[in-house]
Amino acid sequence: MAYDFKPLEKKIKDVEERLARELSGVRTGRATPAILDGVLVESYGARVPISQVATLAVEDPRTLRIAPWDSNLGKEIEKAIVTSNLGLSVGMDEKGVRVFFPELTSERRASLLKVAKEKVEEARTSLRSARDDVWSDIQRQEKDKKMSEDDKFRAKDDMQKRVDAAQKNFESMLARKEADLSA
Repeated sequence: MAYDFKPLEKKIKDVEERLARELSGVRTGRATPAILDGVLVESYGARVPISQVATLAVEDPRTLRIAPWDSNLGKEIEKAIVTSNLGLSVGMDEKGVRVFFPELTSERRASLLKVAKEKVEEARTSLRSARDDVWSDIQRQEKDKKMSEDDKFRAKDDMQKRVDAAQKNFESMLARKEADLSA
């Protein structure tokens, strides 16, 4: 009997997506709208992401342009970015808000790389937890005589191949972020 790995594959996909989202929030020296994904703005009594009340565009490699759909929200957007402690400079003008990304220092690069590595380690921990759950289920099925011992070890090998592929993907994501931070 073949083991159903669909729940494990879904968990791996979820962990990879979460890691990609978190790594996109780790700021590099270049302007990227993804850095503002977690910043919420007070808009008509509700706290919403900036992308739901304004257009975000990269003006140049170190500047973002935020054009609010309602011109009254400019001050709120500026305040939200300043209070988010992202280390960004903000300026208002007649067209909206400009966000300036300062040059990264070597210390800041090192601290951002450390944060990125922590995020990858959290993803690995989630993956190990999912792997342990699947392995327990495989062993339980073999104990309950729903699967033979040979099938158990075949399933273990299949599981490990999936986990190794995900680990390799985590490493490549970290390598890309390292390259971004050092550029």
